[in-house]
Amino acid sequence: MSSDVMGVAPTGATAIKVSGLGKRYRLGGAQTDLLSERIGRRASTGSDFWALRGVDLEIKRGEVVGLVGRNGAGKSTLLKTLSRITPPTEGRIEMTGRVGTLLEVGTGFHPELSGRENVFLSGTILGMRRREVEARFDEIVAFSGIEKFLDTPVKRYSSGMYVRLAFAVAAHLDTDILLVDEVLAVGDAEFQRKCFGKMNDLAGGGRTVVFVSHQLSAVQRLCTRCYWIDAGQVRASGPTNDVVAAYLHDSGATQDGGVATIGPEVPRSTTGAVTLERVAMLGDDDQPTDRIELGQPFTVSMTFAVAEPIDDGVLELGISTADGTRVATVQNVDGDRPLLNLQPGRHEIRASFDIGLLPGELSLDVGMHRLIGLTLDFVERALTFSAVNVAHDGSGDRWPWTIVRGSLRPATQWSVREADAVR
Repeated sequence: MSSDVMGVAPTGATAIKVSGLGKRYRLGGAQTDLLSERIGRRASTGSDFWALRGVDLEIKRGEVVGLVGRNGAGKSTLLKTLSRITPPTEGRIEMTGRVGTLLEVGTGFHPELSGRENVFLSGTILGMRRREVEARFDEIVAFSGIEKFLDTPVKRYSSGMYVRLAFAVAAHLDTDILLVDEVLAVGDAEFQRKCFGKMNDLAGGGRTVVFVSHQLSAVQRLCTRCYWIDAGQVRASGPTNDVVAAYLHDSGATQDGGVATIGPEVPRSTTGAVTLERVAMLGDDDQPTDRIELGQPFTVSMTFAVAEPIDDGVLELGISTADGTRVATVQNVDGDRPLLNLQPGRHEIRASFDIGLLPGELSLDVGMHRLIGLTLDFVERALTFSAVNVAHDGSGDRWPWTIVRGSLRPATQWSVREADAVR
Protein backbone atom coordinates (compact mmCIF):
# COMPACT_ATOMS: atom_id res chain seq x y z
CA MET A 1 0.00 0.00 0.00
CA SER A 2 1.42 3.37 -0.93
CA SER A 3 0.30 6.94 -1.54
CA ASP A 4 2.81 9.40 -2.92
CA VAL A 5 2.66 13.08 -3.85
CA MET A 6 5.53 14.35 -5.97
CA GLY A 7 6.52 17.58 -7.69
CA VAL A 8 4.70 19.31 -10.55
CA ALA A 9 4.30 17.23 -13.71
CA PRO A 10 5.22 18.72 -17.09
CA THR A 11 2.45 19.20 -19.63
CA GLY A 12 1.32 15.86 -21.05
CA ALA A 13 2.92 13.89 -18.23
CA THR A 14 1.00 11.65 -15.86
CA ALA A 15 -0.61 13.62 -13.02
CA ILE A 16 -2.44 10.71 -11.32
CA LYS A 17 -1.66 7.02 -11.54
CA VAL A 18 -3.60 4.42 -9.58
CA SER A 19 -2.56 0.77 -9.59
CA GLY A 20 -4.48 -2.11 -8.04
CA LEU A 21 -6.32 0.19 -5.63
CA GLY A 22 -8.59 -1.40 -3.07
CA LYS A 23 -10.52 -0.07 -0.08
CA ARG A 24 -12.05 -2.54 2.38
CA TYR A 25 -14.53 -1.83 5.16
CA ARG A 26 -15.69 -4.23 7.84
CA LEU A 27 -19.46 -4.39 8.13
CA GLY A 28 -21.19 -4.56 11.48
CA GLY A 29 -19.32 -1.88 13.41
CA ALA A 30 -18.09 1.70 13.40
CA GLN A 31 -14.97 2.27 11.34
CA THR A 32 -11.98 4.46 12.03
CA ASP A 33 -8.42 4.34 10.83
CA LEU A 34 -6.78 4.40 14.28
CA LEU A 35 -3.87 1.95 14.55
CA SER A 36 -5.24 0.48 17.77
CA GLU A 37 -8.56 -0.26 16.10
CA ARG A 38 -6.92 -1.75 13.03
CA ILE A 39 -5.11 -4.23 15.29
CA GLY A 40 -8.30 -4.94 17.21
CA ARG A 41 -10.23 -5.69 14.05
CA ARG A 42 -8.35 -8.94 13.58
CA ALA A 43 -10.38 -10.41 16.40
CA SER A 44 -13.67 -8.66 15.55
CA THR A 45 -16.68 -10.28 13.96
CA GLY A 46 -18.38 -9.14 10.80
CA SER A 47 -17.88 -9.37 7.08
CA ASP A 48 -15.66 -7.48 4.69
CA PHE A 49 -17.01 -5.09 2.10
CA TRP A 50 -14.73 -3.90 -0.68
CA ALA A 51 -15.83 -0.41 -1.72
CA LEU A 52 -13.01 -0.47 -4.31
CA ARG A 53 -11.09 -3.43 -5.68
CA GLY A 54 -8.44 -3.65 -8.39
CA VAL A 55 -8.86 -0.10 -9.65
CA ASP A 56 -6.34 1.08 -12.25
CA LEU A 57 -6.42 4.49 -13.87
CA GLU A 58 -4.07 7.06 -15.33
CA ILE A 59 -4.78 10.76 -15.86
CA LYS A 60 -2.53 13.20 -17.69
CA ARG A 61 -1.77 16.74 -16.61
CA GLY A 62 -4.35 19.18 -18.00
CA GLU A 63 -7.08 16.58 -18.50
CA VAL A 64 -10.62 16.96 -17.20
CA VAL A 65 -11.72 13.41 -16.43
CA GLY A 66 -15.16 12.33 -15.26
CA LEU A 67 -16.21 9.51 -12.96
CA VAL A 68 -19.73 8.18 -13.53
CA GLY A 69 -21.65 5.36 -11.89
CA ARG A 70 -24.61 4.53 -9.69
CA ASN A 71 -24.93 5.73 -6.10
CA GLY A 72 -22.70 3.51 -3.95
CA ALA A 73 -20.53 2.42 -6.87
CA GLY A 74 -17.36 3.74 -5.22
CA LYS A 75 -16.81 7.08 -6.95
CA SER A 76 -16.69 9.18 -3.77
CA THR A 77 -14.55 6.57 -2.01
CA LEU A 78 -12.09 6.79 -4.89
CA LEU A 79 -11.87 10.58 -4.55
CA LYS A 80 -11.40 10.28 -0.78
CA THR A 81 -8.48 7.92 -1.26
CA LEU A 82 -6.96 10.24 -3.87
CA SER A 83 -7.31 13.18 -1.49
CA ARG A 84 -5.84 11.08 1.38
CA ILE A 85 -8.93 11.56 3.55
CA THR A 86 -9.00 7.79 3.87
CA PRO A 87 -6.08 5.42 3.20
CA PRO A 88 -6.32 2.60 0.69
CA THR A 89 -6.29 -0.98 1.94
CA GLU A 90 -4.14 -2.11 -0.96
CA GLY A 91 -2.63 -0.75 -4.14
CA ARG A 92 -0.64 2.35 -5.01
CA ILE A 93 -1.54 5.99 -5.71
CA GLU A 94 0.95 8.36 -7.35
CA MET A 95 0.01 12.01 -7.78
CA THR A 96 2.16 14.85 -9.03
CA GLY A 97 1.68 18.28 -7.44
CA ARG A 98 -0.59 19.94 -4.92
CA VAL A 99 -4.11 18.55 -4.57
CA GLY A 100 -7.23 20.63 -3.91
CA THR A 101 -10.51 18.98 -3.00
CA LEU A 102 -14.20 19.84 -3.01
CA LEU A 103 -15.82 16.63 -1.83
CA GLU A 104 -18.50 17.67 0.68
CA VAL A 105 -20.17 20.93 1.61
CA GLY A 106 -17.83 22.72 4.01
CA THR A 107 -14.98 20.21 3.75
CA GLY A 108 -11.95 21.68 5.49
CA PHE A 109 -13.80 24.68 6.91
CA HIS A 110 -13.87 25.38 10.63
CA PRO A 111 -17.46 26.30 11.56
CA GLU A 112 -16.47 28.86 14.21
CA LEU A 113 -14.16 30.80 11.88
CA SER A 114 -15.33 33.45 9.46
CA GLY A 115 -15.30 33.03 5.70
CA ARG A 116 -12.21 35.26 5.53
CA GLU A 117 -10.36 33.15 8.09
CA ASN A 118 -11.34 29.93 6.38
CA VAL A 119 -9.90 31.13 3.07
CA PHE A 120 -6.50 31.43 4.74
CA LEU A 121 -6.99 28.17 6.65
CA SER A 122 -7.77 26.30 3.43
CA GLY A 123 -4.75 27.84 1.75
CA THR A 124 -2.52 26.72 4.61
CA ILE A 125 -3.90 23.18 4.43
CA LEU A 126 -3.10 23.15 0.71
CA GLY A 127 0.49 24.16 1.48
CA MET A 128 0.24 27.84 0.46
CA ARG A 129 2.12 30.66 2.13
CA ARG A 130 0.07 33.55 3.44
CA ARG A 131 1.30 35.92 0.75
CA GLU A 132 0.20 33.43 -1.93
CA VAL A 133 -3.32 33.40 -0.51
CA GLU A 134 -3.34 37.19 -0.18
CA ALA A 135 -2.40 37.52 -3.85
CA ARG A 136 -5.56 35.60 -4.85
CA PHE A 137 -7.84 36.73 -2.04
CA ASP A 138 -9.81 39.43 -3.90
CA GLU A 139 -10.31 37.13 -6.88
CA ILE A 140 -11.59 34.35 -4.61
CA VAL A 141 -14.07 36.63 -2.86
CA ALA A 142 -15.35 38.14 -6.12
CA PHE A 143 -15.94 34.70 -7.62
CA SER A 144 -17.75 33.42 -4.53
CA GLY A 145 -20.17 36.37 -4.47
CA ILE A 146 -20.46 36.36 -0.66
CA GLU A 147 -18.64 39.62 0.10
CA LYS A 148 -21.33 40.74 2.57
CA PHE A 149 -20.87 37.62 4.69
CA LEU A 150 -17.10 37.34 4.54
CA ASP A 151 -16.64 38.09 8.26
CA THR A 152 -19.57 35.92 9.40
CA PRO A 153 -18.81 32.50 10.95
CA VAL A 154 -19.35 29.87 8.29
CA LYS A 155 -21.58 27.84 10.63
CA ARG A 156 -24.24 30.42 9.73
CA TYR A 157 -23.80 29.94 5.98
CA SER A 158 -26.36 28.16 3.85
CA SER A 159 -25.19 25.09 1.93
CA GLY A 160 -25.07 27.19 -1.23
CA MET A 161 -22.81 29.78 0.42
CA TYR A 162 -20.52 26.99 1.67
CA VAL A 163 -20.14 25.66 -1.85
CA ARG A 164 -19.56 29.09 -3.36
CA LEU A 165 -16.69 29.84 -1.02
CA ALA A 166 -15.23 26.33 -1.00
CA PHE A 167 -15.14 26.10 -4.79
CA ALA A 168 -13.72 29.61 -5.13
CA VAL A 169 -10.86 28.69 -2.77
CA ALA A 170 -10.13 25.34 -4.42
CA ALA A 171 -10.25 26.76 -7.95
CA HIS A 172 -8.18 29.90 -7.40
CA LEU A 173 -5.34 28.71 -5.21
CA ASP A 174 -2.27 27.18 -6.81
CA THR A 175 -3.23 23.52 -6.78
CA ASP A 176 -2.18 21.27 -9.63
CA ILE A 177 -4.99 18.75 -9.22
CA LEU A 178 -8.62 19.53 -8.33
CA LEU A 179 -10.96 16.76 -7.14
CA VAL A 180 -14.66 17.74 -7.36
CA ASP A 181 -17.56 15.62 -6.12
CA GLU A 182 -21.32 16.10 -6.61
CA VAL A 183 -21.43 19.16 -4.34
CA LEU A 184 -21.78 21.61 -7.25
CA ALA A 185 -25.40 20.45 -7.56
CA VAL A 186 -26.09 22.45 -4.38
CA GLY A 187 -25.29 25.77 -6.06
CA ASP A 188 -27.80 27.74 -8.10
CA ALA A 189 -27.83 27.55 -11.89
CA GLU A 190 -25.84 30.75 -12.42
CA PHE A 191 -23.09 29.64 -10.05
CA GLN A 192 -22.96 26.18 -11.62
CA ARG A 193 -22.30 27.81 -14.99
CA LYS A 194 -19.48 29.86 -13.45
CA CYS A 195 -17.97 26.71 -11.94
CA PHE A 196 -18.08 24.78 -15.19
CA GLY A 197 -16.47 27.68 -17.01
CA LYS A 198 -13.76 27.90 -14.37
CA MET A 199 -12.99 24.19 -14.62
CA ASN A 200 -12.55 24.58 -18.37
CA ASP A 201 -10.17 27.47 -17.72
CA LEU A 202 -8.21 25.38 -15.20
CA ALA A 203 -7.73 22.57 -17.68
CA GLY A 204 -6.67 25.05 -20.35
CA GLY A 205 -4.03 26.33 -17.94
CA GLY A 206 -2.58 22.89 -17.38
CA ARG A 207 -4.46 21.97 -14.19
CA THR A 208 -5.91 18.48 -13.81
CA VAL A 209 -9.56 18.06 -12.80
CA VAL A 210 -11.32 14.86 -11.68
CA PHE A 211 -15.07 15.44 -11.70
CA VAL A 212 -17.82 13.26 -10.19
CA SER A 213 -21.42 14.11 -11.08
CA HIS A 214 -24.76 12.49 -11.85
CA GLN A 215 -25.46 15.41 -14.21
CA LEU A 216 -24.26 13.53 -17.26
CA SER A 217 -24.69 16.52 -19.57
CA ALA A 218 -22.16 18.38 -17.41
CA VAL A 219 -19.76 15.43 -17.57
CA GLN A 220 -20.12 15.32 -21.35
CA ARG A 221 -19.61 19.06 -21.65
CA LEU A 222 -16.54 19.25 -19.40
CA CYS A 223 -14.69 15.96 -19.66
CA THR A 224 -12.59 14.63 -22.52
CA ARG A 225 -12.35 11.17 -20.96
CA CYS A 226 -14.43 9.23 -18.49
CA TYR A 227 -14.28 6.22 -16.16
CA TRP A 228 -17.38 4.20 -15.37
CA ILE A 229 -17.13 2.88 -11.79
CA ASP A 230 -19.41 -0.05 -11.04
CA ALA A 231 -19.43 -2.09 -7.80
CA GLY A 232 -16.02 -0.73 -6.85
CA GLN A 233 -14.31 -1.56 -10.14
CA VAL A 234 -13.62 0.20 -13.44
CA ARG A 235 -16.31 -1.11 -15.77
CA ALA A 236 -15.23 0.97 -18.77
CA SER A 237 -13.00 3.89 -19.71
CA GLY A 238 -12.44 5.97 -22.82
CA PRO A 239 -13.96 8.97 -24.65
CA THR A 240 -16.70 10.52 -22.53
CA ASN A 241 -19.58 10.11 -24.97
CA ASP A 242 -18.81 6.42 -25.49
CA VAL A 243 -18.58 5.66 -21.77
CA VAL A 244 -21.69 7.66 -20.88
CA ALA A 245 -23.67 5.94 -23.63
CA ALA A 246 -22.64 2.50 -22.32
CA TYR A 247 -23.47 3.49 -18.76
CA LEU A 248 -26.92 4.82 -19.69
CA HIS A 249 -27.68 1.71 -21.71
CA ASP A 250 -26.88 -0.43 -18.66
CA SER A 251 -28.40 1.67 -15.90
CA GLY A 252 -31.22 3.64 -17.46
CA ALA A 253 -34.83 3.66 -16.40
CA THR A 254 -36.91 0.52 -16.86
CA GLN A 255 -39.04 1.32 -19.90
CA ASP A 256 -42.00 -0.53 -21.35
CA GLY A 257 -43.26 1.09 -24.52
CA GLY A 258 -43.94 4.71 -23.69
CA VAL A 259 -43.79 4.32 -19.89
CA ALA A 260 -40.56 4.59 -17.87
CA THR A 261 -40.28 3.60 -14.21
CA ILE A 262 -37.59 5.70 -12.53
CA GLY A 263 -36.20 3.48 -9.78
CA PRO A 264 -33.66 4.40 -7.07
CA GLU A 265 -30.80 2.92 -9.13
CA VAL A 266 -31.30 5.42 -11.97
CA PRO A 267 -28.57 8.15 -12.10
CA ARG A 268 -29.95 11.44 -10.87
CA SER A 269 -29.03 14.68 -9.14
CA THR A 270 -31.31 15.04 -6.11
CA THR A 271 -31.74 16.51 -2.66
CA GLY A 272 -34.38 13.95 -1.68
CA ALA A 273 -37.10 16.59 -1.32
CA VAL A 274 -38.69 15.49 -4.60
CA THR A 275 -38.33 12.17 -6.44
CA LEU A 276 -39.33 11.51 -10.05
CA GLU A 277 -41.01 8.07 -10.13
CA ARG A 278 -42.62 7.69 -13.54
CA VAL A 279 -42.60 9.29 -16.99
CA ALA A 280 -45.04 8.41 -19.76
CA MET A 281 -45.29 9.58 -23.37
CA LEU A 282 -48.95 9.76 -24.41
CA GLY A 283 -50.23 10.08 -27.96
CA ASP A 284 -53.23 12.19 -28.94
CA ASP A 285 -55.41 9.22 -27.97
CA ASP A 286 -54.06 9.54 -24.40
CA GLN A 287 -52.43 6.10 -24.62
CA PRO A 288 -48.73 5.38 -23.94
CA THR A 289 -46.51 5.30 -27.01
CA ASP A 290 -42.80 5.38 -27.82
CA ARG A 291 -43.41 6.47 -31.45
CA ILE A 292 -44.42 9.99 -32.43
CA GLU A 293 -45.47 10.46 -36.05
CA LEU A 294 -44.96 13.55 -38.18
CA GLY A 295 -47.33 16.26 -36.97
CA GLN A 296 -48.66 14.23 -34.04
CA PRO A 297 -49.46 16.13 -30.80
CA PHE A 298 -48.32 14.37 -27.64
CA THR A 299 -48.39 14.71 -23.87
CA VAL A 300 -45.73 13.91 -21.27
CA SER A 301 -47.02 12.67 -17.91
CA MET A 302 -44.61 12.91 -14.95
CA THR A 303 -45.24 11.49 -11.48
CA PHE A 304 -43.32 12.89 -8.50
CA ALA A 305 -43.15 11.86 -4.86
CA VAL A 306 -42.89 15.06 -2.79
CA ALA A 307 -41.37 14.70 0.70
CA GLU A 308 -41.59 18.31 1.86
CA PRO A 309 -43.72 21.32 0.86
CA ILE A 310 -42.59 23.13 -2.30
CA ASP A 311 -44.13 26.53 -2.98
CA ASP A 312 -41.81 27.75 -5.76
CA GLY A 313 -41.38 24.68 -7.98
CA VAL A 314 -40.12 24.98 -11.54
CA LEU A 315 -40.47 21.83 -13.66
CA GLU A 316 -38.00 21.52 -16.51
CA LEU A 317 -38.77 19.20 -19.41
CA GLY A 318 -36.17 18.85 -22.13
CA ILE A 319 -36.03 17.00 -25.44
CA SER A 320 -32.56 15.79 -26.39
CA THR A 321 -31.04 13.87 -29.28
CA ALA A 322 -29.39 10.47 -28.91
CA ASP A 323 -25.98 12.06 -28.27
CA GLY A 324 -27.34 14.19 -25.41
CA THR A 325 -27.70 17.49 -27.31
CA ARG A 326 -30.65 19.45 -25.92
CA VAL A 327 -32.90 20.69 -28.73
CA ALA A 328 -35.92 22.00 -26.79
CA THR A 329 -36.68 23.03 -23.22
CA VAL A 330 -39.99 23.98 -21.64
CA GLN A 331 -40.90 24.94 -18.09
CA ASN A 332 -44.21 25.20 -16.26
CA VAL A 333 -43.54 28.93 -15.73
CA ASP A 334 -43.32 29.69 -19.47
CA GLY A 335 -45.75 32.43 -20.47
CA ASP A 336 -45.93 33.85 -16.92
CA ARG A 337 -47.69 30.76 -15.60
CA PRO A 338 -47.52 30.25 -11.82
CA LEU A 339 -44.90 28.36 -9.85
CA LEU A 340 -45.79 24.87 -8.67
CA ASN A 341 -47.19 24.62 -5.15
CA LEU A 342 -46.91 21.00 -4.02
CA GLN A 343 -47.68 19.48 -0.65
CA PRO A 344 -46.14 16.18 0.51
CA GLY A 345 -47.55 13.23 -1.41
CA ARG A 346 -47.54 11.94 -5.00
CA HIS A 347 -48.43 14.28 -7.86
CA GLU A 348 -48.91 13.78 -11.61
CA ILE A 349 -47.97 16.75 -13.81
CA ARG A 350 -48.70 16.81 -17.55
CA ALA A 351 -47.25 18.90 -20.36
CA SER A 352 -48.84 18.84 -23.83
CA PHE A 353 -46.89 19.50 -27.04
CA ASP A 354 -48.00 20.41 -30.53
CA ILE A 355 -44.66 20.71 -32.31
CA GLY A 356 -43.19 19.09 -35.39
CA LEU A 357 -40.47 16.51 -34.70
CA LEU A 358 -38.19 15.38 -37.49
CA PRO A 359 -37.33 11.65 -37.75
CA GLY A 360 -34.77 10.47 -35.19
CA GLU A 361 -34.11 8.97 -31.77
CA LEU A 362 -34.91 11.34 -28.90
CA SER A 363 -35.10 11.34 -25.12
CA LEU A 364 -36.79 13.31 -22.34
CA ASP A 365 -34.84 14.98 -19.51
CA VAL A 366 -36.97 15.80 -16.46
CA GLY A 367 -36.07 18.02 -13.53
CA MET A 368 -37.69 19.83 -10.63
CA HIS A 369 -36.00 22.98 -9.32
CA ARG A 370 -36.59 25.74 -6.80
CA LEU A 371 -37.04 29.25 -8.22
CA ILE A 372 -33.57 30.23 -6.96
CA GLY A 373 -32.05 27.51 -9.19
CA LEU A 374 -31.57 24.74 -6.61
CA THR A 375 -32.08 21.37 -8.28
CA LEU A 376 -34.42 19.15 -6.25
CA ASP A 377 -34.36 16.19 -8.65
CA PHE A 378 -33.07 15.82 -12.18
CA VAL A 379 -32.96 12.74 -14.41
CA GLU A 380 -31.42 12.75 -17.87
CA ARG A 381 -32.79 10.35 -20.50
CA ALA A 382 -35.72 9.54 -18.25
CA LEU A 383 -37.57 8.17 -21.30
CA THR A 384 -36.49 7.49 -24.88
CA PHE A 385 -38.72 7.54 -27.95
CA SER A 386 -38.62 7.69 -31.73
CA ALA A 387 -39.92 10.38 -34.04
CA VAL A 388 -40.90 8.36 -37.11
CA ASN A 389 -41.11 9.33 -40.76
CA VAL A 390 -44.84 8.69 -41.19
CA ALA A 391 -47.49 11.41 -41.46
CA HIS A 392 -49.95 11.30 -38.57
CA ASP A 393 -52.92 12.39 -40.70
CA GLY A 394 -52.99 9.05 -42.50
CA SER A 395 -52.12 10.57 -45.87
CA GLY A 396 -49.07 8.38 -46.28
CA ASP A 397 -46.85 11.42 -46.69
CA ARG A 398 -43.27 11.22 -45.48
CA TRP A 399 -40.42 13.65 -44.94
CA PRO A 400 -38.51 13.54 -48.25
CA TRP A 401 -35.12 12.59 -46.72
CA THR A 402 -34.41 9.83 -44.23
CA ILE A 403 -31.36 11.61 -42.79
CA VAL A 404 -32.11 15.13 -41.60
CA ARG A 405 -30.06 17.65 -39.66
CA GLY A 406 -31.85 18.93 -36.57
CA SER A 407 -34.81 17.59 -34.63
CA LEU A 408 -37.60 20.20 -34.75
CA ARG A 409 -39.85 21.33 -37.60
CA PRO A 410 -41.44 24.60 -36.39
CA ALA A 411 -44.61 25.83 -38.07
CA THR A 412 -43.76 28.52 -40.64
CA GLN A 413 -45.41 30.58 -43.38
CA TRP A 414 -43.73 31.12 -46.78
CA SER A 415 -44.19 33.61 -49.59
CA VAL A 416 -42.57 34.30 -52.96
CA ARG A 417 -42.55 37.52 -54.94
CA GLU A 418 -40.53 39.18 -57.66
CA ALA A 419 -37.25 40.60 -56.40
CA ASP A 420 -37.89 43.91 -58.21
CA ALA A 421 -40.81 44.47 -55.86
CA VAL A 422 -38.50 44.52 -52.85
CA ARG A 423 -37.61 48.07 -51.79
